[in-house]
Amino acid sequence: MSATATKTKYEAIIGLETHCQLNTKSKIFCSCSTEFDSPPNTNVCPVCLGHPGVLPVLNEEVLASAVKMGLALQGQIARYSKFDRKQYFYPDLPKNYQISQFDLPIVEHGKLEIELVDPKTKEATRKTIGITRLHMEEDAGKLVHAGSDRLSGSTHSLVDFNRTGVPLLEIVSEPDLRSGQEASEYVQELRRIVRYLGIGDGNMQEGSLRCDVNISVRPEGQKEFGVKVEIKNMNSFSAIQKAIEYEIERQIEAVENGEPILQETRLWEEGSQRTISMRIKEGSSDYRYFPEPDLPPLEITDAQLEELQKKLPELPAQKRSRYESEYGLSAYDARVLCDDRDVALYFEAVVSRGASAKGAANWITQDIAAYLNSNLDLDITKIALKPEMLAELVTLIENGTISGKIAKEILPELLEKGGSPKQIVESKGLVSISDPDELAKIIDEVLAENPDKLEQFRAGKNKLQGFFVGQLMKKTGGRAEPKLANQILNKKLNC
Repeated sequence: MSATATKTKYEAIIGLETHCQLNTKSKIFCSCSTEFDSPPNTNVCPVCLGHPGVLPVLNEEVLASAVKMGLALQGQIARYSKFDRKQYFYPDLPKNYQISQFDLPIVEHGKLEIELVDPKTKEATRKTIGITRLHMEEDAGKLVHAGSDRLSGSTHSLVDFNRTGVPLLEIVSEPDLRSGQEASEYVQELRRIVRYLGIGDGNMQEGSLRCDVNISVRPEGQKEFGVKVEIKNMNSFSAIQKAIEYEIERQIEAVENGEPILQETRLWEEGSQRTISMRIKEGSSDYRYFPEPDLPPLEITDAQLEELQKKLPELPAQKRSRYESEYGLSAYDARVLCDDRDVALYFEAVVSRGASAKGAANWITQDIAAYLNSNLDLDITKIALKPEMLAELVTLIENGTISGKIAKEILPELLEKGGSPKQIVESKGLVSISDPDELAKIIDEVLAENPDKLEQFRAGKNKLQGFFVGQLMKKTGGRAEPKLANQILNKKLNC
């Protein structure tokens, strides 16, 4: 489908409901383990299975995580909130209701700044997305449909209740997003914050972070919203972007053709790259909310709030801004470094040991990142090249002891075995040639071996200077000190 032929321009209105699974060791209202991938139906008890007569007890760590996330999103923390029962039937919901929060959530009126970086210009565009609310709730179980890749063709379904009662934070955005790219970046930034706070792992492939997308379209300039459609349970950044882009075109085409858009819940079908109808969307009245009678209201004191505020780390957006202003890095480099907190801490450790910020950033975002991408079982905390070793390597390059080419030659050994870069280059005789007389002699040999290229250069083919540099590096095994070698070469070429 394509909307390129339409005369009317349309605007997409997008809001997200993101579910973040917390990494507490026990569930939200009982002591059952939250360990992922345990044998089916082994992490269960009468409380999370909703047996008669049992009583839930709130996990204090869940409340602390909710408040920290609320503070990170600059939201208003409710001094008084409560839990509610959300009534609905589904086979993986053993109580036939979910304990959630409705009219008095723990957090309201927050905001999140997203950053879109142009990969070509490396420049960033920033936009603030409003956060309507954040509330705590319990997760449902998991249905496993067997016999077909499509639910409609499954021969039977199995239920695993291990996930039932695992603590969730639901974060609801304002309808401030306008594209699939913005929505994808919004979820990525939420995941960064969750990981920086240490309250969840944000692994979308395991369902630890998933979101529902609410989307409508309207002609540009129109104030009224169009009919809202929900796309349920998106679990990858690429799927979020592609599903939104597809749905925008589907709705525009429907409007152009005079077809009605139903307020419904749809699913993203990865195989066919389209959304398909699932059910008519419920309204809040369908859930028949009422206050949870087995849990008392929550009260947060100023002292508790102040203590949790002190525990907040420097957040991703703050780090990116500091890296740009303090270290002079581009928005692109700052973004790559701050995407993972461990990578950011590694970078800071390298710089604190005397390496230049730009030099450290280049090695971390390029060569070390490539090594980690080819060794997916490793993260930057587990590599043999420790921050002090990389700082030493960067310093050796910058003071002219070795060239960048030599550094790349010894990098694999450093990544695999560690050790002192200085000792390695000395033991292998890789120290740069920085004696002007020795360099001049080698350059004379290069020019004498290539008289035709020298004649062409002096006839105006200035690009051949790169050829002579390459020949010099080849002859010296990459050991010629670059700056000095180029100065001598320039003089001799233009003699």
